[in-house]
Amino acid sequence: MTKYILLVLVSFAIFSCQEEKKTKKENDKATVTQKDIEQKETLSPAEQFAANIQSAHQTSNFKSQEAIQFKLNLKFGGKQRMNAKITMLTNSSKIRIEKEDGTILMYDNEKAFLFPKENNYDGARFDMFTWTYFFALPFKLTDRGTNWQDLKENELNETQYETAKLTFGDNIGDAPDDWYVIYSDKQTKLMKAAAYIVTFGKDTATAEENPHAIVYDNYFSVNGVAFAKEWFFYNWSEEKGIYGDPIGSGEISNVKFIIAKEDFFIAPKESIEIKK
Repeated sequence: MTKYILLVLVSFAIFSCQEEKKTKKENDKATVTQKDIEQKETLSPAEQFAANIQSAHQTSNFKSQEAIQFKLNLKFGGKQRMNAKITMLTNSSKIRIEKEDGTILMYDNEKAFLFPKENNYDGARFDMFTWTYFFALPFKLTDRGTNWQDLKENELNETQYETAKLTFGDNIGDAPDDWYVIYSDKQTKLMKAAAYIVTFGKDTATAEENPHAIVYDNYFSVNGVAFAKEWFFYNWSEEKGIYGDPIGSGEISNVKFIIAKEDFFIAPKESIEIKK
């Protein structure tokens, strides 16, 4: 009987050791796979540019968290555009925006809603997706449907930055015809700016008559992930780049990763669906 017990214990120890080696091997493989994604030799120079930005911002750390919450104070033309607490899953599939005036915007990965209905306003859907996209942009550069080209240098405030153009495949998001010109710091690889057009509700030609840019400033770290505390918005053109005085600004504060309750992103029954 003693020999039998000893044999069982030895067999269990060998099995546990094998399982531990197997798990370690699988984890090592996962690590290598992630590294290969970020430093893949077959990436084009523009794609490597995007991967470098994501690495500098610690995108793997960001995406390993369930949800993130922050405050956004946004102004344009000297007037308040939004002052809100924003909570979103780190993959952007669900969003909750609680505005200072009591308006709540919700996205449940299928539809966008507003509560209460008497607070409905034009541009609510734009507010839902635009500002959250700007916040998450450094972590979304290699998402499905992203295309990269035109790697070159451009000047901003008498400093040279690496830039590349981001476009999207068909049926990606609300506005697949949008494009961005992303600026990256040559030393830190952090995102410095993004020129963009807004095609939601208009055709591409009209949108390209009035491109703008967001500049990311004053970076700080939360759980090792890099975020910009300040946003500044400017006019932008292919010839001039970013020019003129700021036309708007945003301040990010109270950033923290959270675990959202199961019903947190469910819109109240009295909500209305917003499509514009």
